[in-house]
Amino acid sequence: MVSAISALWLLLAAAFLAALLLELLQAPRAGLGARLFQDLIRYGKTKSGCGQRPAWLRLLDVPKRWFSHFYILSVVWNSFLLLLLIQALFLSRPFPVWLQNLLSALGGASQNQDVGNKHLSVLLVLMLLLLHSFQRLIECLYISVFSSGVLHILQYCMGLGYYIVIGLTVLCQVPANVSNGKVVSLNHSIPFGDWFERVSCPHYFAELLIYVSMAVIFGFQNLTWWLVVMFVLFNQALAAVLCHEFYVNKFSCYPTHRKAFIPFLF
Repeated sequence: MVSAISALWLLLAAAFLAALLLELLQAPRAGLGARLFQDLIRYGKTKSGCGQRPAWLRLLDVPKRWFSHFYILSVVWNSFLLLLLIQALFLSRPFPVWLQNLLSALGGASQNQDVGNKHLSVLLVLMLLLLHSFQRLIECLYISVFSSGVLHILQYCMGLGYYIVIGLTVLCQVPANVSNGKVVSLNHSIPFGDWFERVSCPHYFAELLIYVSMAVIFGFQNLTWWLVVMFVLFNQALAAVLCHEFYVNKFSCYPTHRKAFIPFLF
C-alpha cells in the first residue's frame, strides 16, 4: 500500500506535471482562471514579465527575498530532527510521542533486514539536507540579489511547508524498530560560462541532482524518496521553462542551442 507521505509527494508531483504540460502546450492566458494559474506558477522575474496585474492580486504578493525564511526554517527544523535522530540512534532515546504518532500517521518505514545501513542512510541524508539548507541560507543572505521580485503568498506558504515535510519524509525512512561583492546592476543579462553554456537554469538542474544523489543513498527501491525526486523534477522543470521563456523573450540574441533545464534534452 502507498503510505500517506508517498501519496502526498505523488499528488504534488502530478500537480506540477500538469502545470508544466499546460505551460508547454501554451494554454490560454485570457480569463480569470488563466490569470490565476499564471500568477500561481510564476515568481520573481517571470512574474514581472507577464504584464500588468490587477491590484487585488498584488495584495497577495510577498517579497522574493523572503526565500531566506525557507532556509532559516529548514536549518532550525532539520537541526532539531537531526538531534532527535542522533539521540535515538546513539543514546537509545526514543522519539517524542508526538513525533512517533506523526511519523506513524505519515506511514514510516517498516522493519527490514538491513537496519544498520538504513539508519546510516537516513542519518547521512538528513545531514546532507541540513548542509544544503545552510548553504542556500548563506547564498540568500549574502550572495543573491532579489531586487523587487515577488512571489504569491501561497507559494511562500508552500515553501515553508516543503522544508517541514521534507525532513519528516527523511525520518519516515527510519525502520520501525527505532523508537561580499558590490551589486553592479539590478538589470537582467544573459548568463555565460560553465553549465550556463548548456542550459538556462543549471541551478535548477543541480537541485535535481542533489535529490537524486540522496535517493541513491537511500537505495533504488525507496519509493517514497523517488516520489520526492519526481516532485523536484517537475517543480524545477516548470520554473526552468518559465525562466528560459523569460530569457528568450527578453533577449533576441539568446543562444538557441541552450536547453531550459537538462543539458541536451529539455
